[in-house]
Amino acid sequence: MVEGGKSGATPLEGDGKRILLILGTPKADGFCHALAEAYAQGARSRDQVVRVLKLGELHFDPVLRGGYERSQELEPDLLDAQRQLHWAQHLTLVYPIWWGGLPALLQGFFDRVFLPGFAFRYHRPQDREPEPLLGGRSADLLVSHDQAHWRYRLRQDAPAHRQMVRCILGPCGIRTRHLEEFSPLRNSSEEQRQAWLKRARQLGAQR
Repeated sequence: MVEGGKSGATPLEGDGKRILLILGTPKADGFCHALAEAYAQGARSRDQVVRVLKLGELHFDPVLRGGYERSQELEPDLLDAQRQLHWAQHLTLVYPIWWGGLPALLQGFFDRVFLPGFAFRYHRPQDREPEPLLGGRSADLLVSHDQAHWRYRLRQDAPAHRQMVRCILGPCGIRTRHLEEFSPLRNSSEEQRQAWLKRARQLGAQR
């Protein structure tokens, strides 16, 4: 299994790239877990340092109760997540698409963690664009869903992809280097899933 419950690291951290792998599903197991494990194996084969955040094992309220107008105390797991984000040079997010969008837990994680003053900030009320505070980092997105690629991208306009790349990571200064879809997952064969896991390992080894 992937190392770490809430956050885990290899026993010895050398000079490899620092990768934070965020598993953005509330499920305790499933294909996203296998993708995350394969990616981590590939990265560690190239002496990269991988830490893992499994959002389904964190303890936090995913609802931003008062929006950004009211302070909401961060739980210990979220404070740790912010430390891990500052540590990381590269992020790898592995998550499913449900109802065309991000799982509620993953959306709640961004709402609670990527806060003004941490991930971005506005200097003046009239500023149209925020100053990104997490610049210098890159990201890989490994995404599973049950739609054919063409249907999700052409008929549905890929809303989760646009949100993640353009509305969440980009404004915070994180450049998406690769977005890989593993779909349609439903009714996929064991041969197809093994090929996808091989591809995840390849992506990890490329970083």
